[in-house]
Amino acid sequence: MSVAVTSDARTPERRRRRPNGPGSARGREAASGWLFLAPMLVILGLFLVVPVLMALWVSLSDWTGRGSPLSSDVDFVGLDNYRSLLLGGGLATQDFGTALRNNAYYVLLVVPLQTALALFLATMVNRRALRGVGFFRTAFYFPSVTSSVAITVLWLFLFSASGTINGILARLSIAGPNWFNDPNGVLHLLLARLGVDTAPAFLAQHGFLGIPLWEWAAGPSVAMTCLILLAIFTTSGTFMLLFLAALQAISAEVEEAALMDGASTWQRFSRVTLPMLKPTVFTVLTLGLIGTWQVFDQVYTGTQGGPAKTTVTPAYLSYSAAFLNNEWGRGAAIAFVLFAIIVLMTVVQRIVLRERDTVPRRKRFNRDAGGAR
Repeated sequence: MSVAVTSDARTPERRRRRPNGPGSARGREAASGWLFLAPMLVILGLFLVVPVLMALWVSLSDWTGRGSPLSSDVDFVGLDNYRSLLLGGGLATQDFGTALRNNAYYVLLVVPLQTALALFLATMVNRRALRGVGFFRTAFYFPSVTSSVAITVLWLFLFSASGTINGILARLSIAGPNWFNDPNGVLHLLLARLGVDTAPAFLAQHGFLGIPLWEWAAGPSVAMTCLILLAIFTTSGTFMLLFLAALQAISAEVEEAALMDGASTWQRFSRVTLPMLKPTVFTVLTLGLIGTWQVFDQVYTGTQGGPAKTTVTPAYLSYSAAFLNNEWGRGAAIAFVLFAIIVLMTVVQRIVLRERDTVPRRKRFNRDAGGAR
């Protein structure tokens, strides 16, 4: 009996002492895993890590786009490009401040509106009683798969001074604006309607990134508003599919249980369906946040940053600094500042939307201890 006990007692110890070297089974499995990962790691290294490191070096240099950025003619300037961009107070700082203001209003309007519209469309097409569901799903998703350049050109025709939108407004006895050529901020226009034509002294005398606070409070320009509508129109279909997949994954028994408990339609949606969609909401908001801060093609195709730089975005400003003005260091610096903004906003969003314990730890411990008794 003692021999059997001794043998059983030594069995876990022998298992713990199993060799993990290169010749062991676990070592061979690890080597095989790294072997399969090697091609993808090489591809990511060549086409992702190396270009990012090269761009980082360019942002710290005075490279003008001629020759190699690693040649001896290129000087290391440290953080001068970032300093002139954020603290210089000159035209570069003003342009960057203008781009941030424009893009900030773009993000603040596009992300919540496209998320709400996508959720509404997904809820509508998820109804079993709706006829022609396939047609509506295709129709709502079609703008998302259409070329952004083609959609932007179509938008230019619709919102031109003699376009369809102004034609409809004219039938309603409303004089439509010259949409893509109007640099006035929407909030300034609303304040002018209320009789506020001049900036308060505090807002006029103080500013941020070379832009007075009064200009920060101008809101998106009329031209930028057209691009905001364009973004909502083209991206809501993609996010609708994400919400639709999440809605179809919710068990019908959950809805039936809430219905039997006497919950109304709004209560079932707000207290049952919406909490179960929280992971999808986080995904949609994250993708929308990243996409809106990187907006470029609509600006490049439609407005080239005009009128009066009211549609310039950091992405377009980075392109124009590098490719048009041959200031590659500044262009790369703008790209890295934009990257930092996106990462910071994503982290903040994750903190805000993270799961929270409804019961404090101390109370939960006391409750568990009482249950154990």
